[in-house]
Amino acid sequence: MNAVDERERRWRLVLGREARCSGLGAGDQGMDGALEALYNRGDGTGDASGRRSAGLGGSAPRVARWLGDIREYFPTSVVQVMQRDAMERLGLHQLLLEPEMMRSVEPDVHLVGTLLSLNRVMPDEARESARAVVRKVVEDLERRVAQKTTSLVRGAIDRSARTHRPRRAADIDWNATIRRNLANYLPEHNTVVPQTLVGYGRRSRGVQKEVVLAIDQSGSMAASVVYASVFGAVLASMSTLRTSLVVFDTAVVDLTEQLTDPVEVLFGTQLGGGTHINKAIRYCQGLITKPDDSVFVLISDLYEGGVRAEMLKRVAAMKAAGTQVVVLLALSDEGAPFYDRENAAALAEMDVPAFACTPDMFPELMAAAIQGQPLTAWVDRHQDA
Repeated sequence: MNAVDERERRWRLVLGREARCSGLGAGDQGMDGALEALYNRGDGTGDASGRRSAGLGGSAPRVARWLGDIREYFPTSVVQVMQRDAMERLGLHQLLLEPEMMRSVEPDVHLVGTLLSLNRVMPDEARESARAVVRKVVEDLERRVAQKTTSLVRGAIDRSARTHRPRRAADIDWNATIRRNLANYLPEHNTVVPQTLVGYGRRSRGVQKEVVLAIDQSGSMAASVVYASVFGAVLASMSTLRTSLVVFDTAVVDLTEQLTDPVEVLFGTQLGGGTHINKAIRYCQGLITKPDDSVFVLISDLYEGGVRAEMLKRVAAMKAAGTQVVVLLALSDEGAPFYDRENAAALAEMDVPAFACTPDMFPELMAAAIQGQPLTAWVDRHQDA
């Protein structure tokens, strides 16, 4: 097929049967039918307002076949987009409660969020099918993030202690050593004589740091809840950390005991509802026993339904006690959701930047926080990059 014919074929698939393009070959008929069923372009079935109406009907077997078709015709990334469009356009949430549908969908983080939002209304058989879908996504995410997270965080814990007798050259913090010995600069040799070395200590294998993750369960945070639960499980597997995980809306639920299984954590959440950040922070303050060796991670869009002034006061108190406070507007690949800019600005004035973080960058962020690096500088550096 030449370039012109291929261009016409693509436009025909995009625009539908009303397009003034050449026809499709036999191999493209199924693909066109799958697109038509979802987007229903120009076939006269739209409503009086001109909006396109549903083309899949309400039959679970029919939708299941359609889901199988799109997996055959399109790559996974496109399948996931079409599944999300089907949820929005055709209202397929109720059909997702049926096991046949669970076996047909292409699992991804967004689908997990949808399933979790339906958790309380699922029949038992559908819940078991949903668990299998969620577990597949969770296991894929764990394989993606576990090695990098444990490597960076363990290194940060080892290096968070300072010593003036580093055992190996690799343990020397050269930037700190040069600053400490600037008075010993020899201009004739253009060098600094390091009379005092500053290095990273090696810590014992007991609990050295405390990490508390507090996750907002409001609807816009679905992907963040999934990623945070997986990271929480990875961090909890490290003996040098004491990791706690708390989810909240207007109530606060401590899911630390379920951290060995992030699927259990996720099914312990309830997406949607109000938000009471101040109450969640108050509870998390009670979990921190060593403020100087603690990192508190708040994942929230910062829309506070409780007492805003108290929330900000508690964050200030945490920082004053020596706790590293991290505020993430989102932990996902999609950037920051809508968020309360006034609260974000108030936190920034306390030197607590509020920003969105991708899952790939989260291990580096945690390593920086554990080492006590200034997070404002860390954020500026990575945003510039």
